[in-house]
Amino acid sequence: MANPGLQFDAGGQTTGPTRPGGEGQQATERELKKALARVEGGGKWLRRLVILLVLGGLIAGGMVWRSKNQPPPPARYVAASVTQGDVSETIQSTGQVKPVTEVQVGAQVSGRIVKVHVDFNSTVKAGDLLAEIDPQLIGAQIDANQAQLASAAASVKRAEANADTAKVRLERAQKVFQQGVGSQADLDAAQGAFDIAIAEVAASKAQVSQINATLRSSKTNLAYTRIYSPIDGVVINRAVDEGQTVAASFQTPTLFVIAQDLRKMRVLADIDEADVGRLKEGMTADIRVDAFQGESFKGVVSQVRYSPVNQAGVVTYAAVIEVENPDLKLRPGMTATATIHSADAKGVTRLPNAALRFKPSPPLDKDGKPVPQDPLPQLTAGKGRIYVLTSETLGDEKIEMREVDIGITDGIHTVLRTDLGGLKVVTDETDEAAKQARGGRKP
Repeated sequence: MANPGLQFDAGGQTTGPTRPGGEGQQATERELKKALARVEGGGKWLRRLVILLVLGGLIAGGMVWRSKNQPPPPARYVAASVTQGDVSETIQSTGQVKPVTEVQVGAQVSGRIVKVHVDFNSTVKAGDLLAEIDPQLIGAQIDANQAQLASAAASVKRAEANADTAKVRLERAQKVFQQGVGSQADLDAAQGAFDIAIAEVAASKAQVSQINATLRSSKTNLAYTRIYSPIDGVVINRAVDEGQTVAASFQTPTLFVIAQDLRKMRVLADIDEADVGRLKEGMTADIRVDAFQGESFKGVVSQVRYSPVNQAGVVTYAAVIEVENPDLKLRPGMTATATIHSADAKGVTRLPNAALRFKPSPPLDKDGKPVPQDPLPQLTAGKGRIYVLTSETLGDEKIEMREVDIGITDGIHTVLRTDLGGLKVVTDETDEAAKQARGGRKP
């Protein structure tokens, strides 16, 4: 039954009270609206609760999935296995390429160069004429010596004639004295004159010998004005030109440098005193020069000299390496790098050198500071100290120190003479905190 207090329009909607008692009816409507609002608000909180539950379920599921599929913790140590291979111990040095035989040809007399017969890279034979010095001055000296010799020869004849005359006078004085006619004074005077004449003959002959020696010296100097090659070889340096004057008064000037055979060269390598004890004659070497990148020349150590070379406090010793040079690629004076093979080991067990250098981080105290460790004993020759990985469980790795027998090294690997039973060797740490503790400061 319709409410008599309400008025309805054509669409059935209330338009307001039809009589003064309609105010109570409006209060009822307000309560109804509040109830409906409470119902609608409860629905919103319900939807929010459902959304929160769904999000919580997704988060929980994600955490469970992540815990089941998360990667394992990183390894604390970097480990490597021992391998089988070759180890070649080498000694590297630098040196200079030189000919096996190198002769410096100089001038023994002074004078002006009037002719040069060879140039750089000229091939010469022993006895070939290299250059000529003006012979006129020495020729004049020879003429003067010959004139002096002729004069001295005449002096000898005059002295001999005087000696013959003095001899006759002495014989006459002796006869007169024996007959009792002559005096002792006359005899003594004749004897003295004869002795003087004999001495003059000897002096004249000595002067002739002296002039002959001077003449021979002048003729020898004349021969020295023509400079010849002492060996077969190649002219690698020419330090004189025509018209130049050379002076050989105090020191013989070097005019030419001749290398005997450029098909055989040698490298004078400077070996550090720390490596010279491993070097012996007969060891093979590889020679490289900048002019031929990627190409090496084979050589053999022929001599290790005992004479030290001290430069700025660094002591080195010269090693002579003989190198074949059939193609004449190596040139005198080139800077060469020599790699000498001091020892070789084929098909041996070897370990990385990093394993011999590795030292684990010290443990930390409660303040996070490294705990001081007792120093390890000194290793003897042929011994090394390494750490092997006894447990590879990630997050719980365990290492153990081992003292092993080692051999030669090539700088990357070292020969291992101790059986490790398949254990890996530790080469480094990956725990940054441990590295920082070991270093005592941040990297």
